[in-house]
Amino acid sequence: MSTPTNALNWFEIHALDFKRAQSFYATVLGRPVESMSMGPVTMGMLSSDQQGVGGAIVHGDGMAPSQQGTLVYLNGGDDLAVMLARVEGAGGKIAVPKTEIGNGFGFFAHFIDTEGNKVGLHSMG
Repeated sequence: MSTPTNALNWFEIHALDFKRAQSFYATVLGRPVESMSMGPVTMGMLSSDQQGVGGAIVHGDGMAPSQQGTLVYLNGGDDLAVMLARVEGAGGKIAVPKTEIGNGFGFFAHFIDTEGNKVGLHSMG
């Protein structure tokens, strides 16, 4: 096994209501969010490729959602507008609409999930 070369290897998005967050992210991402327990923590796996960077929604003591601090950007696929269009119907809010970054770096958007976290999306289209 080789050492990962990404600056980011794992991320966690905190949830107050795990089932609500699991449903929200499954709807927005357009794929199932499988759950598992690790001791007192419940996790919903957001990664779809074992070779890439992974992450999860997590619920446990001391884990509080936030709109402050570090901002995680999820892969928005070919065009983040597809995922962003699902946010409000799933119970979230769009904080920043699809915006071009410039210089060939693609597009980004921000949303507030059902738990109160600010999360980003990024895509090249």
